[in-house]
Amino acid sequence: MSVRTRDRLGGRAAIAGIGATEFSKDSGRSELRLAVEAVRAALDDAGLRPADVDGLVTFTMDTSPEITVAQACGMGELSFFSRVHYGGGAACATVQQAALAIATGVAEVVVCYRAFNERSGRRFGSGVRYREPSAEGAALGWTLPFGLLTPASWVAMAAQRYLYAYGLTPEAFGHVAVTARRHAAANPAAYFHGRPITLAEHAASRWIAEPLRLLDCCQETDGGQALVVTSVERARDLRRAPAVVAAAAQGAGRAQEQMTSFYRDDLTGLPEMGVVARQLWRTCGLAPADIDVGILYDHFTPFVLMQLEEFGFCPPGEAAAYVAEDRLPLNTHGGQLGEAYLHGMNGIAEAVRQLRGTSVNQVPGAARALVTAGTGVPTSGLVLAADG
Repeated sequence: MSVRTRDRLGGRAAIAGIGATEFSKDSGRSELRLAVEAVRAALDDAGLRPADVDGLVTFTMDTSPEITVAQACGMGELSFFSRVHYGGGAACATVQQAALAIATGVAEVVVCYRAFNERSGRRFGSGVRYREPSAEGAALGWTLPFGLLTPASWVAMAAQRYLYAYGLTPEAFGHVAVTARRHAAANPAAYFHGRPITLAEHAASRWIAEPLRLLDCCQETDGGQALVVTSVERARDLRRAPAVVAAAAQGAGRAQEQMTSFYRDDLTGLPEMGVVARQLWRTCGLAPADIDVGILYDHFTPFVLMQLEEFGFCPPGEAAAYVAEDRLPLNTHGGQLGEAYLHGMNGIAEAVRQLRGTSVNQVPGAARALVTAGTGVPTSGLVLAADG
């Protein structure tokens, strides 16, 4: 374990603004325009101007470069810009990068953004089509020839082992899908607004890659989401109540690969999320019982269960029952299964809304939220807290 002590980032930065485009299946405009719309909306939410921004953070696999977004938004000079790798695993790490810049004085106002036409343009769910020669591509050579071509097929391997190890059936995953769609049904911004599902409907949905059914897999979305990060002190003087970054962490496990870590000793957990969990709890001084709402990355339902277990909300193999009992308000925006697939950035925005008290599925008195990023890859997480 590389980090064994509490870090000093907690409480040094806050999310002061959130903004998004509509979530659709065909945006009808460029990814750059989506990014600019989301960034401007987040700045307006915070009561800031583009000229106030001196830092930008996004993901790799993003087609809107930081300097292009800055120019299109009317920003001035930038003193900080950064990109985080590994797809959805980067979501919470963008806020960590921004918080690091704020805490060290490298920047004063940093905007994190993600925007893509993931339904009408490049569809990540379609799997690997072409890659430049790389070490990552070579690793995929051990799985692609055997038919493991898509994210669903990669996750299905671990999901099957999870069910076998704990004597469960695929219906165990249904509780996650039903919970997400219940919350999405009440969320006007969600693609599946007004469309809850039942466990029977989950069980009747078609197989995608056994044991994963259609309703175990997140949707594909066009849209953009942005977050404004600044110091806690400055955030207090802005338009909205700040969501303080109580802890932020990244994690990669031993024998880590992108979605295909099949040579580990055990496939029933997510060691990379375990690294994140230990550091988050260590830094913020909280425990699972202290969390009021969980926003867990839900590209596939089995990995939500494994995350709950990695964070210690319940023992291994018991997460399905934990979710069925609604013991933790989970993905109250509808998640990526129900609201939109924005590589987890919309989940961070939901955590901020919960702490502000403005969520459409508000948890009474919510003061602490756990947020996680993509699983199966090197990943990240946040604990956000209401100010004061």
